[in-house]
Amino acid sequence: MASSDSDESLESHGSEIGHQTNVFVRVREWFLVKGSRLYVATIISLAIFVLFLLLNELGIIAFVNDDSVTRLAGGMIAGTFSLVTLVVSINQLILSQEFVTADTAREQLTGVMEFRSDLSALAQVPASPASPTRFFELIVEAINDRATTLADAVDAESDGGEIIHQFTDRVEQSSEQINNTLEQTKFGTFEAVSAAVAYNGAWQLYAARHIQGRYDESLSEEASEALEELISLIELFITAREHFKTTYLQRELTRFSQLTIYCGVPAILSAMTIGFIYADFAGPTVHAVYLPYIISALIAVVASPLALLVSYILRTATVTRRTTSIGPMVPQKDPDSGPFDVSAGENQE
Repeated sequence: MASSDSDESLESHGSEIGHQTNVFVRVREWFLVKGSRLYVATIISLAIFVLFLLLNELGIIAFVNDDSVTRLAGGMIAGTFSLVTLVVSINQLILSQEFVTADTAREQLTGVMEFRSDLSALAQVPASPASPTRFFELIVEAINDRATTLADAVDAESDGGEIIHQFTDRVEQSSEQINNTLEQTKFGTFEAVSAAVAYNGAWQLYAARHIQGRYDESLSEEASEALEELISLIELFITAREHFKTTYLQRELTRFSQLTIYCGVPAILSAMTIGFIYADFAGPTVHAVYLPYIISALIAVVASPLALLVSYILRTATVTRRTTSIGPMVPQKDPDSGPFDVSAGENQE
């Protein structure tokens, strides 16, 4: 097959930063990833409250049948206990990852120190930053610097020059976008991890490896060295992103477990209150006018642990799905997209 390097623009075809101009997309991103999980859970609980009131107004449901509501309250108590038990199991699973021997702890520390040392050498700094946000900023700055060096060292009219300049332009644009995002974040916030997730390092690594394999022999020594360092820096970025993503998700799930326990007790008490309201032989102890509002509110409180579960699972599942690529393997890409078209034995030709 003939290469289409000069015919197609070098696009990453991945999730990039700063391109979410559509209102629906911004709202979706806030709901799935960027928004506080407490706010999202609160919105879900309020939606449940409004839903039950609306169904009552439309005559679809009613709150006057003692037996039905009492059975519902019993089911909600059992369901809440089951959810809390599940959350405790998740918390135990997370804690089990923290129990390591001294040898394992030393190996982990050695690996982290070697990783930080590699970045310090490539970025030419005395020591890499401790803050995750500043750590990402340093890697991105180094990536942008190597991309600029590579572009300056390659003539656009030379063999592969056009595709290399397209590639470096794309890398520089992505670097500037993620830097703008990271500069507006604070230490410990999710935006830093979110920006790193959106950075399409897997595609850049794939493109850089392809360029190196096809044009390395025609590159100058300076360009070849810049390309090699660029590849190493992108690999470091992907490694750092996976490390910080894992650390953050562990903290996220731990926080979810804690909040679920906090909400579990009020949820069980609310379900019990619903049962007590209908426990009188004469019927509900609350006036019929206020009954729909009170029962709907209590049901919303009972559903709060489930709302928390939904809000946290939405974020963790979205982050995991968007980082499924392993190195230059990009499973979410269309097989026919992109400028690189290769066939077996091409280098021999």
